[in-house]
Amino acid sequence: MSVSGGCLCGAVRFTADAAPLGARACWCRLCQYLGAGSATVNVTFPADALHVEGEVRWHETLADSGNHMRRGFCPQCGTQLFSKADERPHLTIIRAGALDDPGLIGPQMTIWTSAAPRWAHIDPDLPTDDAQPPPIA
Repeated sequence: MSVSGGCLCGAVRFTADAAPLGARACWCRLCQYLGAGSATVNVTFPADALHVEGEVRWHETLADSGNHMRRGFCPQCGTQLFSKADERPHLTIIRAGALDDPGLIGPQMTIWTSAAPRWAHIDPDLPTDDAQPPPIA
């Protein structure tokens, strides 16, 4: 399976030559910044399956989970594209909205519900975790 995507302006394009391993909606405070107040929907792929064309800039942070995170975005249009945790180098997270087919896979779990604002809609049909569960795969 090959999955493709990119940024709003087209300066960054990527393919992932693997099926997604899973997807989660994340309400951690940092994802709320990335998602302009909403949760982010994050699709996990094997890191070695990702091929990127174009410049990606990286912002490094320490997540509430304690993971050392790098978040990749297009320096031209600002589209959030990727996340990588130093603690899980075998995985790359792709923002669902950056996929050419954002309906490829929906969230299978909602995480960091303890940080969600009171008005957040959390799907009652999905499993939840108040914080960071173990990584997918």
